Amino acid sequence: MNGKEEEQGSNGLCDDAMAITYNNLYLDIRQQLKRSGIEAATLEARELVCFGTDKTRDELTRDGSLYVAPATEQRVRALVDRHLAGEPVAYLIGEWEFYGLPLDISDDVLIPRPDTEVLAEQAIEYVRTLGECRVLDLCAGSGCIGLAVASQAPEARVVLGEYSDAALRVCRQNIRRNGLSGRVVPMHANALEKPEKMLGEFQCIVSNPPYIPSADIAGLDVSVRDYEPHLALDGGEDGLDFYRAIVDKWTDALVPGGRLYFEVGIGQADSVLRIMRAKGFGDIQIVKDPADIPRVVFGTLMEEV
Repeated sequence: MNGKEEEQGSNGLCDDAMAITYNNLYLDIRQQLKRSGIEAATLEARELVCFGTDKTRDELTRDGSLYVAPATEQRVRALVDRHLAGEPVAYLIGEWEFYGLPLDISDDVLIPRPDTEVLAEQAIEYVRTLGECRVLDLCAGSGCIGLAVASQAPEARVVLGEYSDAALRVCRQNIRRNGLSGRVVPMHANALEKPEKMLGEFQCIVSNPPYIPSADIAGLDVSVRDYEPHLALDGGEDGLDFYRAIVDKWTDALVPGGRLYFEVGIGQADSVLRIMRAKGFGDIQIVKDPADIPRVVFGTLMEEV
């Protein structure tokens, strides 16, 4: 049976009242997501249809005029129902893209956001000027930031520091998936505790730590509150526990003249700046994301400290 016969049925005929082509299924789901207020409806519809039909993007385009088997359509629509109930697309399909890199994603790690690409871009711009260097991605989660740095700065050696064993497994998968095993290593690390001296020093530390105030978690969107790991969200009473700990305890792992880069939550940039300044960082800068929200704070560990 050829591909078209398989999709249309053994007699080559389709019930016009029920049958739907791949292209029309995609368009139907995109419209459904748009009506629900989802801004990224085009991207999410494509990803759900590709995953549910087990087709690549190119195959979906190629087979757009073919009819979808009823069981396949049901599988796709079940995924859409779960998504509309709050389950993020990245968890449904088990992967997502960040800074052009394909990443395995599980509910043990945060889903990489476009906002975080601002942090990656700032760190990459700096690391590229260093030549051979060591970079630490602390609170690495999926490893997205450190892997982006390694992919764009070939002379850098990157350590993905993460506390969760389950998240470290995802890091290992993503290192292998992106062919970076020679320059990126995962490491168990608790950002709230002082690192061992044997870890050595880094020219750059980058971190997207948990920064949601504990009391605010209950009010988060259901897609975050009910699906993303609270361990990666909860930043303590005021959301700043990890910034204080990293600046206080991890400075010894940064060479004098090295830089520390943070992603911060809405309204936290000035507080993080003050935390860094009090511990000997200078040339501190705040960078906004595409929505004009202060999103990245970075500074240089001054030589005299």
